[in-house]
Amino acid sequence: MSERTVFQSIPHRHVVSLPPQASVWDAACVMTKGNCGSVLIIDGAGVMLGILTERDLMTRVLAKALKAEATPVSEVMTPHPQCVLPEMTVSDAVLILLERGFRHLPIVSAAGKILGVFSIRDALPREIDSAVSLAEFRDSVNDALG
Repeated sequence: MSERTVFQSIPHRHVVSLPPQASVWDAACVMTKGNCGSVLIIDGAGVMLGILTERDLMTRVLAKALKAEATPVSEVMTPHPQCVLPEMTVSDAVLILLERGFRHLPIVSAAGKILGVFSIRDALPREIDSAVSLAEFRDSVNDALG
């Protein structure tokens, strides 16, 4: 059985996005309504400037007592997030998430079209197990070469 790609794994293809001048309050409302853990920040020309995640809201807004209604998402987003191609396997994407401490990866076509966001929640247990095994193998090899 072939492994799913990140594009095949995402349950909904609609991209949740906001412009950079939107408030953090707007982002939290859009994420709540869309039942998603991130929102892409996209300029008027359709260029992705960044991503705002639940973790960003917690560490960059709540923990610093910023006013959600007055803080633009551009001030607290993660700029230029790492993106993956739609053909990437889920286990390879999970490996990136594990190694880099991310929870979300925007999926962008080779032509630059934003297709969606892969989340750790989109992975099946066997795909996570595969990624964890690969990460452990890489650690063992690095230790041996160290």
